[in-house]
Amino acid sequence: MNQKKDHPGVYPPPPLFYAVIFFLSILLQKNIPFPDIFFKSSAAQYLAITMIGMGIVCSLPAIITFLKTKNTLVTILPATSLQTKGIYNITRNPMYLGLLFVYTGIAFLKGNWWTFILIPLLIFIITHFVIKKEENYLSRAFDPEYAAYKKRVRRWI
Repeated sequence: MNQKKDHPGVYPPPPLFYAVIFFLSILLQKNIPFPDIFFKSSAAQYLAITMIGMGIVCSLPAIITFLKTKNTLVTILPATSLQTKGIYNITRNPMYLGLLFVYTGIAFLKGNWWTFILIPLLIFIITHFVIKKEENYLSRAFDPEYAAYKKRVRRWI
């Protein structure tokens, strides 16, 4: 019998959303430029390094957890387990939060105010077109454990 496996159904891969919004910010900067003097300062460089470092601190432990538990990072495949320990005690979405920190760090390096202006749009897209789909799937696959987890750990921070 051909039985379809349940999965989050997130298309395209979530990092692509970050890249598209980032490239949109570059296009906007070329057409509607904002001054970039701040980004030439050492403060901007320190902020960039800090943000990228925070992104690595959020994402790397999450990726390692997924690899150790033989879970999938591919959002069109079913999960093999629910992640609730380590970095997942702080945020339910450490990889997306980590990508947001890296996105922000690159914005400081690239020197583009549009990248910051588009952050609310990026968060909206990731929340509504990625995270909510994943949450619905995890509710189907792992309730009641997932419901209890959602009550104690926030979606972003």
